[in-house]
Amino acid sequence: MDAPPSPPPPPGSSRKPAWLAWAVHGFTASGAVIAFLALAAVFEGRWRLALSWLVAALVVDGVDGTLARWAEVKARAPRIDGDTLDLVIDYLTYVFVPTVFLWRAGLIPAPAAPWLAALILVSALYNFTRKDLKTEDNYFRGFPSLWHVAALYLFVGRFGTTVGAVSVCALALLTFAPVHFVHPFRVSDYGRWLPALATVWAGTTAALLWPGWSAGTLSILLALSLALAAVLLGLGLFRTVRGSRG
Repeated sequence: MDAPPSPPPPPGSSRKPAWLAWAVHGFTASGAVIAFLALAAVFEGRWRLALSWLVAALVVDGVDGTLARWAEVKARAPRIDGDTLDLVIDYLTYVFVPTVFLWRAGLIPAPAAPWLAALILVSALYNFTRKDLKTEDNYFRGFPSLWHVAALYLFVGRFGTTVGAVSVCALALLTFAPVHFVHPFRVSDYGRWLPALATVWAGTTAALLWPGWSAGTLSILLALSLALAAVLLGLGLFRTVRGSRG
């Protein structure tokens, strides 16, 4: 008996094969494995390796959305909720593993470490579950739980546990504050130079993990990375003061 004909593709659909959509979901799911490898490196005391794995997870998170849209995953693999998958992995790589890293690497005071860890984990849950996390023009409301970036700066800068504790408290409070943070690849206010700036910042920041730099070169790279981060933060604060352009 002949099989029934396949339904016609919806208008504008390219009818990409379903295996391609599942492959993109698999690519996103690799973030869970990367989180495990980062956590294993933390428990082994291999701090730079742990941070390198977290940077790799950031790269996966940065490109999987574009791949998902290209592969039409919502139409070709509708049984999987890609947004939920992404949130679970982001919590692991942006929040949970970096929290363990801050504790085990001695970047926050040991007596206060359990309380500071709880502060990070709970404040991030608020961030991950709020329905109005982004504004209509794609800015984040509050600190977007980039705890892996905070851990990297505290590790490379060797600022001491007091600075670590103050930074954790300040960033956790900023999660609830009525301030904005720029999404460098979604905000369109500044055209193409904003993604370019963010890419330079990401490359400079990742370069901080290379162990072969001299002390002078490392200081220059750290200063440059922090300066670029300050520009990105400034754009978010400017949006807070300016308000939406409607």
